[in-house]
Amino acid sequence: MMIQRFSSRRQRLDKAFLSDRLKGARSYKRIAGYFRSSIFELVGEAIADIPSVQIVCNSELDVADITISKHARESALKARWNEVPSEVEALLHRERYRQLYELLASGRVEIRVVPKDRVFIHGKAGVIEAADGTKSCFLGSTNETRSAFAQNYELLWEDTSAEGIAWVEEEFAALWQDAYPLPEAIIEEIKRVADRVEIRFKDVATKELPAAALAESPIYRGGEQLQPWQRSFVTLFLQHRETYGKARLLLADEVGVGKTLSLAASAMLAALLEDGPVLILCPSTLTLQWQMELTDKLGIPSVVWSSTKKVWIDPQGHVIRTRGAEDIARCPYRIAIVSTGLIFHDSDEREHLLSCRFGTVILDEAHKARQRGGFGAKKREPNNLLDFMLKIGPRTCHLLLGTATPIQTEVYELWNLLRILNAGADFVLGREWASLWTDWERALPIVKGDEIPADERDVWEWLRNPLPPGHDDSLFATLRLQLDLADQAFFTDRGIGSLGFLEQQAVSQALAPGFLREHNPVVRHTVLRRRQTLEEVGLLEKIAVHVHPALDAPTTAYAGIGFSGLGLLTNHPFNLAYEAAEAFTEALRKRTKAAGFMKTLLLQRICSSFASGRATAERMLQRKTLEDEEQTQLVDEALDALTSEEASHLRTIVTELSRPEARDPKLHAVRSFLTDQRSDGKTWLEHGCIIFSQYYDTAHAVGTALAQLLPGEPVGIYAGTGKSGIFRGEDFASVEREAIKAAVKQRQIRLIVATDAACEGLNLQTLGTLINVDLPWNPSRLEQRLGRIKRFGQARRSVDMLNLVYHETQDERVYQVLSRRMKDRYDIFGGLPDTIEDDWIETIEKLEEMMDEYIHLRQQARDVFELRYQETIDPAKDRWELCSRVLARRDVIERLSQPW
Repeated sequence: MMIQRFSSRRQRLDKAFLSDRLKGARSYKRIAGYFRSSIFELVGEAIADIPSVQIVCNSELDVADITISKHARESALKARWNEVPSEVEALLHRERYRQLYELLASGRVEIRVVPKDRVFIHGKAGVIEAADGTKSCFLGSTNETRSAFAQNYELLWEDTSAEGIAWVEEEFAALWQDAYPLPEAIIEEIKRVADRVEIRFKDVATKELPAAALAESPIYRGGEQLQPWQRSFVTLFLQHRETYGKARLLLADEVGVGKTLSLAASAMLAALLEDGPVLILCPSTLTLQWQMELTDKLGIPSVVWSSTKKVWIDPQGHVIRTRGAEDIARCPYRIAIVSTGLIFHDSDEREHLLSCRFGTVILDEAHKARQRGGFGAKKREPNNLLDFMLKIGPRTCHLLLGTATPIQTEVYELWNLLRILNAGADFVLGREWASLWTDWERALPIVKGDEIPADERDVWEWLRNPLPPGHDDSLFATLRLQLDLADQAFFTDRGIGSLGFLEQQAVSQALAPGFLREHNPVVRHTVLRRRQTLEEVGLLEKIAVHVHPALDAPTTAYAGIGFSGLGLLTNHPFNLAYEAAEAFTEALRKRTKAAGFMKTLLLQRICSSFASGRATAERMLQRKTLEDEEQTQLVDEALDALTSEEASHLRTIVTELSRPEARDPKLHAVRSFLTDQRSDGKTWLEHGCIIFSQYYDTAHAVGTALAQLLPGEPVGIYAGTGKSGIFRGEDFASVEREAIKAAVKQRQIRLIVATDAACEGLNLQTLGTLINVDLPWNPSRLEQRLGRIKRFGQARRSVDMLNLVYHETQDERVYQVLSRRMKDRYDIFGGLPDTIEDDWIETIEKLEEMMDEYIHLRQQARDVFELRYQETIDPAKDRWELCSRVLARRDVIERLSQPW
């Protein structure tokens, strides 16, 4: 027999052909079709007893996604697999999932997937080797599903000729060679769904809650997960909650390693445990980022308080009206996000919040809570934010502080943060009236290991207040047992003389060199992981960054762009507008102390783009609220009494930047780098590019200009709620941010213009270049921007970054100072301060001095946290994605939708 023809009109193909041929077969090679159905429908074929089964099918992913890295490939494939709701699958098809898992786990079945750009498999074929060694092959329109063989109208030809079999085997071998193995993560997910059971809150133990609540959250369904160091922080939070009855932690991870998600997941769990309302305090420019992280990654509701309109805003941008400032104490959801600007300005809302009690309070950019500084009698007094946090401490159960730079310029700033943690929880630094740890000048040498207590009496004073928990070290467990101290007692008033011989012998062990360096409140309540350390242990990929313009580049490198050193040459209208901006702030200085702040604000905006400078001056003249600004109250107060001289300078800015000859050199530079500059054999546009600005005015202007300059290229605008969209030539369509992210992931868009406020949660490893149209005077923001493309799965081992500033401006002077220090990123908390203070930039000499002093002081304290850097994080621990006992998403959302 050579060829036998089959038609489903004449007989059932699953009975007449498949069952007969597969019975007792030695091997089965199959060219299948669609990814998910090809795999899932294996249970419909009689292959459980075949020793060797090889299936090759479509992955439905681009070749770039597949070939980037094992991590990116497995994440993308798992995201594709998870497009079907697991709760429905588990309910309707549990037995088939179990059979499929047993089949895939047996080792007899091997599946590979082919990227769709390499080839899209539409033709179906296979080779079956019978028990006696004879082979037959088949081809036809038949899809791989059971319904195709059993119900659809399909045609199939079987060929037993040597030539036919060799031909199909050759086709199979070629596809197999180009394919990639099915990830273990998908096999694990098949088992998880097979075993999936929905449980209620009352059935979940605290230690099981992270897995039960997160296994089916958006981040996990999307093929990603909390990173090992994020999981370890969440686990530590729950451990502290159990040990102390409340968690008080400072999270000081370096910029770009995901502090927000660590803090957010901890707050979510505390709320699910019904510990009480959650208050998240952050700069107004970060409120949207926080809400997006909660929505996009954890899939949970939250509301943002609008400082200007006195209303709540939900994740969809809907306004929830209130009676006014007092309703900040009546949050409609469990999690509220509030700007720290309200706290700084001693607003009515501040007092209403202090009347509430909370389950969890999170302070982001916590380094801003500090002493007033400066000169005069009040320099050591707490600023309004530090004062508020010290008062809110006793009114909350858990208190979490997040900052990449707990030490800005003075080591005692770290102790300010520890005092916050200690407020209402004297197990951190101890009871203040009797604790040696509260005196940072005495404590720092002990913490660093430079000094050792003199004798048992001395070391006992360091140990007894606070007395650490037993699990911290066997010494503490022994002391607690001998002193008969309760587990949640962290203080003893017994002096060394009242201790017995055995207790004093135990205390003497703490005199060992390095003991208090390893066991002290700073290390116990501070968590810090450096990017360099995470890279060295393989938890983060090392990706180099090439910064442009490079001062050592040949003169031809940037031909025609107009660089003079690091800055772009400007034109006469801009120079006049810039002079007017400086004159405006000088005039303002005559009547308000806010002149320094207003100078920073106006110069940053005019240095962002011509469009931003013009729009800012127009709004200031009209006394309109400035978007993307944190301290709106200060701005409003400064503009309320605008003088004619000040208004005249603002009108000059508008007039000069509106002239036809006022052409922005940054637009020309962006276009040139996108289309003319080449890296690794491709233009920047071919690599894909994200363009960042602090301000929506600049982002919109750059997006509009690029759409006109590159009419066939779609340009995504990724900004705040209601502002995102896609340009194509003259056309613009408003779209949701998720649609833009999906289009970038699918490589339908390769050019994005984004604002800092919206960048949290962006994973743009499909893009290989970055342009900073403006430079925030905040080095950590630059690192956050770079973190959008320095991700697991980045196709390039080095990425390109262009930084644009105007020549002979304050922006250029600040960048010159930063650029000389950006090459050394790793001292105690990262090489640069999180924020550059307004008063640092009065003169370039002062900025140089303050930056050097900052780096010197922080280097002194580096040893405080060296142990944390060396901590090993086990990536195999807390694999919450494997959890099959899960909470229904509806139950999670319902509990977090309860009002305060």
